[in-house]
Amino acid sequence: MLGRYLLRRLLYMIPTLIAISLVSFIIVQLPPGDFLDSYIATLESDGGAVSGAEIERLRERYALDRTMVEQYLHWITGIVTRGDFGWSFQFQRPVSDVLWGRIGLTFLVTFCSLIFVYVVAFPIGVYSAVRKYSLGDYAFTFLGFIGLAVPNFLLALVLMWISLAWFGQSVGGLFSPEFEDAPWSMAKFLDFLAHLWIPVIIIGTASTAGMIRIMRANLLDELHKPYVETARAKGLPERRLLLKYPVRLALNPFVSQVGWELPTLVSGAAITSIVLNLPTTGPVLLIALKSQDMYLAGSFIMILSVLTVIGTLISDLLLAWLDPRIQYG
Repeated sequence: MLGRYLLRRLLYMIPTLIAISLVSFIIVQLPPGDFLDSYIATLESDGGAVSGAEIERLRERYALDRTMVEQYLHWITGIVTRGDFGWSFQFQRPVSDVLWGRIGLTFLVTFCSLIFVYVVAFPIGVYSAVRKYSLGDYAFTFLGFIGLAVPNFLLALVLMWISLAWFGQSVGGLFSPEFEDAPWSMAKFLDFLAHLWIPVIIIGTASTAGMIRIMRANLLDELHKPYVETARAKGLPERRLLLKYPVRLALNPFVSQVGWELPTLVSGAAITSIVLNLPTTGPVLLIALKSQDMYLAGSFIMILSVLTVIGTLISDLLLAWLDPRIQYG
């Protein structure tokens, strides 16, 4: 059953990814003009000028004189046959070099944020459900509403102001100035850890507040079902009863969230990254979309879509393993 299910899902992924790649490329191409038009407009706004011959030469160099279909086929063929995602017009480098250079730091920052969310949200959500309407429940509920209401980038701005006004130091970036371009060493790694906790807390705040509310609501729903009362009547210890049955079933939203966290691990929080000056992939996507760098933006959206499809499959498998009510069929 599991083998057939996996094979069927993998076969479904092929047309899905083809459709995603096509839609991704079309979306990037939808705005009027192209990268060269944006580039010329920027030059002219700065007082420069580009001759017609130079425009034609650049258009031919960047293959912008081809039709949209030809550009798409050139791009997708390079990805499938050579792993070549194309050329970034904005950064004047291969797209793979632009992305892979930032994905590692992005993954590390967001993965640590994800661990922070789960470690904090799970026990607080369980406590709030078990101690419903207690002082602690009201306090965590209030903090949760604050976390949901305050945007991450605003929290980042407030934290940066407090750090600069009260402690006289900036909290932006992932490295101190002397380590930004230095090769990796133990000193640079320790400096990285010293800066890491700030974006982790800021990026994870809203997700933590949301997951606390989800965990509390789902566990409250499970605690009053007949199977819990039956197990309690049979004398099962309260803590063992809680962890073995209702908590396990209330974990479904946590597990299903994995499918959406894989693309988040790569994309990161773009606005928060810009505010904190983080060398992650979120700001790169924003630059690519603004400059209509089609191969960079299309490749980035394609990677996120692939990770979403893979993450959804992983979530489905984990849910079927966690909850016996869910069948692979």
